[in-house]
Amino acid sequence: MRALVPRIADRAQEYDRTGDFPVADFDDLRARGLLGLMVPVDLGGCGATFSDYTEIAMELAEGSGSTALIFNMHASVTGALAQLSEEVLSAFGARREFFDERDRLLAEAATGALYAVAMSERGSGSRLSKTTTSYRRTARGFRITGSKTFVSGAEHADAFLVTAREADAVEPNISYFLVPAGPGARVERTWDAMGMRATASHDVHFDVEIDGSGLLGGVEGVTLPLVQLMPQWVVSSYAAVYVGVARSALQAAGAHLKERGLSGLAGARARLGRADAAVAGAEAVVREAARRVTDHPGEPETNRWVWRAKLVAGDTAAEVASTALEAAGASATRRGHPLERIYRDARCGALQPATSDVCADWLGTAVLNGDPDHDSELPRW
Repeated sequence: MRALVPRIADRAQEYDRTGDFPVADFDDLRARGLLGLMVPVDLGGCGATFSDYTEIAMELAEGSGSTALIFNMHASVTGALAQLSEEVLSAFGARREFFDERDRLLAEAATGALYAVAMSERGSGSRLSKTTTSYRRTARGFRITGSKTFVSGAEHADAFLVTAREADAVEPNISYFLVPAGPGARVERTWDAMGMRATASHDVHFDVEIDGSGLLGGVEGVTLPLVQLMPQWVVSSYAAVYVGVARSALQAAGAHLKERGLSGLAGARARLGRADAAVAGAEAVVREAARRVTDHPGEPETNRWVWRAKLVAGDTAAEVASTALEAAGASATRRGHPLERIYRDARCGALQPATSDVCADWLGTAVLNGDPDHDSELPRW
């Protein structure tokens, strides 16, 4: 993996400029079997743990935040499928045939299939309880209708993990579906954002009928309980990406100062010194969260670290990129300079779900001995 980072970094600027999906990056990842990172060895994958994923994502983000973020979305699908135990899924009512379908999906990832996440919607963002995309049961299985936004890698995905609510249900009965790309899943090219431009996170409009195997777990209504029980794949998996982005900001600023002969400036060195300490602190928090997820998934203290990791990583990326840019000076703000791109990417970390404010509120509620998943004026998800 380490040998790939310079190649990915060399391509990052042009992909950012055009806003195109980083095809060459994913060709490299696919060729090395990394789309099967989270897939068990007996299904052809690498059998990685959450800690392993965290290290890979941090390194990948040093080369390109956008590529790492798309990879995170794919890993969140394959990782959740692979690492949710049969005991947990069975407790939610998963059917025996689901496990065969799960193995098929994971085996396809190991041979190069790319999965995208389609959860966010215009107007409600990532608040799953406010999902408007709906499903109805049909003779074949389910009909899914609705629109999703911020779907990273949308045009190149082989399938989408879609959240949808049961049509006409009084309570929010939200389920997960894996919807194949193709007819009925129309991508609209809408992505033209400040940062993470090469994620090509376009809108996707669904009006599609799928068979019953597309209902993940084979049981309805599991989305919100699973997110609350094991939030790592929708909260702290992002954290590793933004720690990697913060690392790249520090490296880019250091390279710029050396090139310009400005490394003798004490003020600039002091900024980089503080940034280095901040990055090391964020790495430690993210690694501790990953270790706990790997060793003690779903435990209350593990989940507390999950929320800490996302808060610390998102805020640290923004702060480090800002101080690194000030250390480098105005010339580094020009379009085409690596630090200018990294600064824009870093600003997205606190905004991605769960946002820094949501994470801080969750943690503050826990400090006050409340129920952080439910003790809020609005639903957490």
